[in-house]
Amino acid sequence: MSVVLSVSGSPSPTSRTGRLLRHLDARLASLGHEVLPLDIRTVPAEALLGADFKHPAIVEATELFARADGIVVGTPVYKASYSGVLKALLDLLPQYALAGKTVLPLATGGTTAHVLAIDYALRPVLTSMGATHVVPGWFTLDKDIVVGDDGGLTIAPAAAEGLGQVVDTFSAALGRPAVLAAVG
Repeated sequence: MSVVLSVSGSPSPTSRTGRLLRHLDARLASLGHEVLPLDIRTVPAEALLGADFKHPAIVEATELFARADGIVVGTPVYKASYSGVLKALLDLLPQYALAGKTVLPLATGGTTAHVLAIDYALRPVLTSMGATHVVPGWFTLDKDIVVGDDGGLTIAPAAAEGLGQVVDTFSAALGRPAVLAAVG
């Protein structure tokens, strides 16, 4: 069984991005993975903005990244890039915190104009941090994620199908030896 760290880079407690990640966590768990959720918005702002590497929340986040075999990184897209809180956390992790890891980048946003944020903003950072394999990511439009009055999540069928495919690809990549993942 692989350990998967599921990181929500949204600063909002009512974020569609966060809810989508928690929904996908259940799918990953059903595929046999141990899933550890991390909502960056719960990390104290003074630790992130003050670059307090020794703050207990930063130490704990660093340990979660080290423990994981795979990382799912989800972010809302703001001004054609990933969120500032995600950037702040990534900046505080060791340079090669993703070495040996398989990573699935996900993004949400209001318009398809931001779909390339995964490949042009997020993927280069993940790669520079040593990720062994960054699988193809997925961008979901905000309008395709509906939160019901009961807190339940409904995802538009086409988006749900695409998300299912990338999660399954990520899960399969976690099962491959690191040497194959590096070239595959």
